[in-house]
Amino acid sequence: MKIISTLLMAFLLLVSTPAASRDITLGGLVLDRTITRFGKDFVFYYAGYWRDIPHTENVTVVIYEQVYPQAGTVLWVEMNDQRIYQTYFGRRYNDVKESAEQAVITSLTELARIQADRLLGGTTDPFM
Repeated sequence: MKIISTLLMAFLLLVSTPAASRDITLGGLVLDRTITRFGKDFVFYYAGYWRDIPHTENVTVVIYEQVYPQAGTVLWVEMNDQRIYQTYFGRRYNDVKESAEQAVITSLTELARIQADRLLGGTTDPFM
């Protein structure tokens, strides 16, 4: 009888915990919102470099692309909902790997700023 009441109490405690504490959160992702071959290649190189960077668990990177049919494409990188890098690809050959390397360097700078703000107890919002 005592075991049943203990199990019942444990079950009630589990059920009564707020839903927010039981939610699974994802971080450290590179999300691909590109549509052209240049964009897909850029994401391939960028994600390859990003995987090798330590302490990126709480940072989400999204790579967007806007295509202009007669002009080329604009590609930009957002980290934690802030645009940190933007580049333009024409309709012909572009050095996508070099652009991805530049974007990773810019991302490292932003990642260092975010981590420094966290360590110093500041905010990551530049407008505050």
